[in-house]
Amino acid sequence: MQGLLVEYLPIVVFLVIAAAMGAGFMIAAGVFAPSSPDKEKVSAYECGFNAFDDARMKFDVKFYLVSILFIIFDLEVAFLFPWAITLDQGSLFAFWSMMAFLGVLTVGFIYEWKKGALEWE
Repeated sequence: MQGLLVEYLPIVVFLVIAAAMGAGFMIAAGVFAPSSPDKEKVSAYECGFNAFDDARMKFDVKFYLVSILFIIFDLEVAFLFPWAITLDQGSLFAFWSMMAFLGVLTVGFIYEWKKGALEWE
């Protein structure tokens, strides 16, 4: 049993040091950081809009389109990295299936571009 505890000792030491450093940095920031709040700093600001009266107001659809496009192309990159690393070991089918995937994404991007979803007014 003691041998098992000795194996986990470095992990426990690491967690204790990490927790102490995190707490130390937060305390140091609270003590030493300059604090001069003014009306501009403490005002609510989000998504490029100043705060409005009603929190349930309607947002422009373009914010959602841009976020969806970001997620789509972020996932594309997430699929491309492992594929690119194993490209020399893959088959011809793997290559053309990725080309089909990229083709579908390119057609979707061109459609969004032609519809004006990327134009910011």
